[in-house]
Amino acid sequence: MHAYYADHFVLPLPTGHRFPMAKYGRLRQRLAAELPGVSLQEALPATDGELALVHTPDYIRAVTEGTLSTAAQREIGFPWSPAMAERARRSVGATVLAGRRAMAGEGLAANLAGGTHHAYADKGSGFCVFNDAAVTTRLLQAEHARQHRAAGLLRVAIIDLDVHQGNGTARIFVNDASVFTLSLHGARNFPFRKEPSDLDVELPDGCGDIEYLDALERAIEELERRFDPGMVIYLAGADPHEGDRLGRLKISFDGLEARDRRVMDWAWQRRVPLVFCMAGGYGTDLEATVQVQINTYAVALEYHARWQRWAGGLATGTR
Repeated sequence: MHAYYADHFVLPLPTGHRFPMAKYGRLRQRLAAELPGVSLQEALPATDGELALVHTPDYIRAVTEGTLSTAAQREIGFPWSPAMAERARRSVGATVLAGRRAMAGEGLAANLAGGTHHAYADKGSGFCVFNDAAVTTRLLQAEHARQHRAAGLLRVAIIDLDVHQGNGTARIFVNDASVFTLSLHGARNFPFRKEPSDLDVELPDGCGDIEYLDALERAIEELERRFDPGMVIYLAGADPHEGDRLGRLKISFDGLEARDRRVMDWAWQRRVPLVFCMAGGYGTDLEATVQVQINTYAVALEYHARWQRWAGGLATGTR
């Protein structure tokens, strides 16, 4: 299973900054050591043209040239630097490459970072510079249209299970019938001014496994009633975990693994390619955040193997 990384582009953050930059490199180290079925690949940067499918030219230029205002940098949460701009492009590029892999027959592929759902068309926010899920959606829709002219527009479901609402993604795709945005998030958590997704499910502080998984089940049932996707982008945030500093929920390792399995099984049962991103994770213990993500990859490898067996059966005529 292909997974793309850009953790070697490290942001020079001030001492004491709360963003856990080290989690990305640690995730790659553990994947290499523990899950050899994951093929780790360096991400390529998204181009200006790819970013412009979603983001405004002025905003792309400001990020590229370092002319973001102090207020804009404060809203993003990162000081501008060349490494910040390059990493933002590669975070998008990783999801794009994973999406292409998944759609080309692999079934599942991943970004070791990504899930930058607070980025709007014209600004960044909440540690998100460019919106990787939105750019990937628009680019793969364009590529699919060129390859399958008679098939209609690729329909994409964005299943956002970061603990924070995907406000930027929701705003970008408002009233777009080709994209379904589902966000399951903490009601009282950031962002405090939320945007309407196609389906928003708000959870109370302290929500545990049973309540969370029940809410997810009902959300997936409603998604299925209302939308028939040709691709799924899944934001597998680690921040609903009970040990997260910013999450305010109480979901266990087992609960999050069950969450991942439910989403991946739903896509598999419909033979819908799925690309997943790691999204947020701010554990008091960095290793706990990384463990949530390792568990997500372990589940994904099971479903990737199913895809490969199924594809092999198609090729030999046994399925």
